[in-house]
Amino acid sequence: MIWGSVAANLAWSNIAREVLLDAGIDPHTPAWSTTLACSTSMVAAFEGAAQIQRGGADLVLAGGSESMSRVQIGLTQRLSDWIRRFGQARSMGDRFGLLGKLPWGALRLHIPKVASRTTGLSMGEHTELMAKQWNLRRLDQDAIALASHQNAVRAQGEGFFDSLISAVDGHQRDGMPRPRTSAERLAKLKPAFDRSDAGTLTAGNSSPLTDGAAGLWVGSIEGLQRLPEELPRVELVDFEMAAVDLRVEGLLMAPAYAIPRLLARQELTYADINLWEIHEAFAAQVLANLAALDSAEFVSENAGVSNSLGQVDRERMNPNGGSLALGHPFGATGARILSQAIKELAARPAGSYAIVSICADGGQGTVALLRNWQGDA
Repeated sequence: MIWGSVAANLAWSNIAREVLLDAGIDPHTPAWSTTLACSTSMVAAFEGAAQIQRGGADLVLAGGSESMSRVQIGLTQRLSDWIRRFGQARSMGDRFGLLGKLPWGALRLHIPKVASRTTGLSMGEHTELMAKQWNLRRLDQDAIALASHQNAVRAQGEGFFDSLISAVDGHQRDGMPRPRTSAERLAKLKPAFDRSDAGTLTAGNSSPLTDGAAGLWVGSIEGLQRLPEELPRVELVDFEMAAVDLRVEGLLMAPAYAIPRLLARQELTYADINLWEIHEAFAAQVLANLAALDSAEFVSENAGVSNSLGQVDRERMNPNGGSLALGHPFGATGARILSQAIKELAARPAGSYAIVSICADGGQGTVALLRNWQGDA
């Protein structure tokens, strides 16, 4: 079992093992944790595939969980160090001496921020810079958000998510998708990161931070035979990871580097991809990556792929809604998007391909290439 979380609890050294034991899985099953920001549980799936490929397992449970409403608040490092030294003091005299060294300026709580340690900017602030670089209009960003909600609400009504969601406290359906969202309502929201007239990112076209958990099975042919036959399944053909210099490049642009490299390696073009599942951290990030992918110059200079890949078909993208409507619990998002893509792709003709793409804080990104397997490989 490979499981991940981004904002981990300080008391849990290995959340994967804790989840495994609480779930009642055979305790002889090895379990370890992984973390890669928004790509965490997608990387768990990749690590599972690597284990299977080397013969270390035939079936792996990969996923992640996040409770954004209960992120642990801590102490500043200086105050933590002082408390530790105070507790280690061997005499009352030593403790009285330390009282005089109490770091009064550090007497405050440390509340983690969704911001880059390197730049000090939040993901939203970084994405505002991307929106300006790519000249992205607020209207187009809101259109992406509206489509996400409309597709998610339609998919809910059609029962698409019913087999993907386990009931929690009697709730069987995500509460985030908004049936009454409209272009007019989205247009009334104020910018959330750049509050000047130049700001384009709002609470409506940015993904909400939510609680959630998601997992999926990664297995060999033999391993998959141990699972119920009704579970949808597809082939993980290939995967790619990329990184950019977040200090001078767009923080969430790594997928535009990874996707062309992966497709070129598989001798595929954009037209060969029947389904695009792209993580909607922000509508602006989606639009910036699409613009980059459509630019032969960008792909050649940055991804090193000189042959033409064509244009990404927007009609094939996120047909059942994305993170803008469904939320973004960091550690769970990768497995949620993969699971969603697997179910959609498994219902399509044999041989159909899907690209699943996630941008991640820190200037990284992960991409998976899936194929409708139908038992022919």
